[in-house]
Amino acid sequence: MYNLVVTMDRKLNRIKTVLVNNGRTNKCLSDHLDKDPAAINKWCTNTYQPSLEMTMTIAKLLNVDINELVCLEDTP
Repeated sequence: MYNLVVTMDRKLNRIKTVLVNNGRTNKCLSDHLDKDPAAINKWCTNTYQPSLEMTMTIAKLLNVDINELVCLEDTP
């Protein structure tokens, strides 16, 4: 499985924002997904991006539409 490395300081996901808005933490997401907290932190800081499948899982877990997790405003 490949992860996209973000370049040019672009934010491609809003996972951290959605977590905060839902009163959840990186640790909570890590526990529910059985993922290393370091991986969750990289997603939340946009250092790496989760796969599409994982993004869909996160959306279901947080009970939000997947579009709320994806930032399309800066897409060329």
